[in-house]
Amino acid sequence: QVQLEESGGGLVQAGGSLRLSCAASGNMLYLYNMAWFRQAPGKEREFVATILWSGGSTSYADSVKGRFTISRDNAKNTIYLQMNSLKPEDTADYYCMGVAVTTGNDFWGQGTQVTVSS
Repeated sequence: QVQLEESGGGLVQAGGSLRLSCAASGNMLYLYNMAWFRQAPGKEREFVATILWSGGSTSYADSVKGRFTISRDNAKNTIYLQMNSLKPEDTADYYCMGVAVTTGNDFWGQGTQVTVSS
């Protein structure tokens, strides 16, 4: 079983950038397809981006396409979410999620807060 811990959130002005990290422990990250989700106050959790275990394929929500980039470094057991051109509507708690390639079981981190001021 993998444990996931997000970091890198904070307060940033609109148009700025942040890079979120999700560090895995307890198991090797290459065993998992990984994703970022976010949940804004009063809204449901929504998909942001995903990356396959090999790092060869990514996909994004339309709302972040062209602004956010998901990547992974399996050697460091870490995935990243580079967020550029941030907008106030990007304000949310961001969660890292892993899905085990072999079992389909999913695991979540505790989240990191991102606030974008206008």
